[in-house]
Amino acid sequence: MPAGEGKSQRGFASMDPEKQRQIASKGGKAAHEKGTAHEFTSEEARVAGRKGGEKVSRDREHMAAIGRKGGQSSHGGGTPRDREEVGNGV
Repeated sequence: MPAGEGKSQRGFASMDPEKQRQIASKGGKAAHEKGTAHEFTSEEARVAGRKGGEKVSRDREHMAAIGRKGGQSSHGGGTPRDREEVGNGV
């Protein structure tokens, strides 16, 4: 495609997301019917989850943001009514 003409209107990636889902769903169903679809064992799922957790935990900035959000929920949480009762000595 010559420069400056924009995106190509061809291929899977250029399709509407709903159309992509429909096609992918058909492929998944066909694979299961044929018996060639991969189904994770509990051990494979455990290993995959561990890998994902390790990958995410390497991002220190992301982990710090998660910690801040959790702290705000637990320390600054509660309802306004709860805070009033504590302030009034009730």
